[in-house]
Amino acid sequence: MFRKAVAAMSMMMVGLAIAGNGICEDKILNMSTTTSTQSSGLLDVLLPALEKDTGIKIKVIAKGTGAAIRDGEDGNVDVIFVHAKDREMKFVADGFGTERYPVMHNDFVIIGPAADPAGVKSATTANEALKKIADAGAGFISRGDDSGTHTKEQSLWVASGVPMEEQTISIVKGGKDAKITFKRPVDSDKWYTSIGQGMGKTITFAEEKQAYTLTDRGTYIAYKFGKTPAVDLEIVSEGDEGLANPYGVIPVNPEKYPNVKYDVTMEFVNWLVGPKGQKVIGDYKMEGKQLFFPDVIK
Repeated sequence: MFRKAVAAMSMMMVGLAIAGNGICEDKILNMSTTTSTQSSGLLDVLLPALEKDTGIKIKVIAKGTGAAIRDGEDGNVDVIFVHAKDREMKFVADGFGTERYPVMHNDFVIIGPAADPAGVKSATTANEALKKIADAGAGFISRGDDSGTHTKEQSLWVASGVPMEEQTISIVKGGKDAKITFKRPVDSDKWYTSIGQGMGKTITFAEEKQAYTLTDRGTYIAYKFGKTPAVDLEIVSEGDEGLANPYGVIPVNPEKYPNVKYDVTMEFVNWLVGPKGQKVIGDYKMEGKQLFFPDVIK
């Protein structure tokens, strides 16, 4: 009788353990996100707070916004958290995402050497700043990775009036060959370098070359004030309305991909755009400087 009781108890404990693991597994989400949310350090404070409040764990896949959106289009993740609004809205319109939820914003800035060889600091707009760089043939480093920042950079170059040309390159993403077509200034091989890297590496490379680049403010602050040694590049152009940088979160559509954890994703989204998530975003600072500004609850 005693042995039967022990056996029954053991089976019960195994069952509870399996159920517990199932519940735990159900609370794990796969999220593709732009590198800036990771490089800026925001996820390091945001995700632990999320897990503490909800029990939800996030497996982060940080890459350029274009690649993150493709992850969503392929149904490889439960949610995307990115910053290229036109592309985000197309993602939803094409049926891959259920809805775009605004989360936060900061802005883009053009950074460069303190000596400012192209005289960018005298420019009154970002478009004028880029034209000065092109006219001077000053070094410019582009992410070249189909990210939200890369998309913004291309639109600014087009608006600057600098002649542009299309370039198509082959890359490997997730073990698959892919082609990316983007615009770059004409006859710029001597001064324009596209490196196909995330924001942090782009800033580091620009510093090594003492060149200009476009970056989101959050990652720049993290590299300027949160690293030792700090990068020595300075902001040379900022404040233009065209440099706005909004971030959105989009659940992948369960009607298209039934495997996604939509209910848990919505719990995450509601936390992120709710008072607790918005407070974490608003409170995140480095050396007293705010990196992101909440869009839902001020």
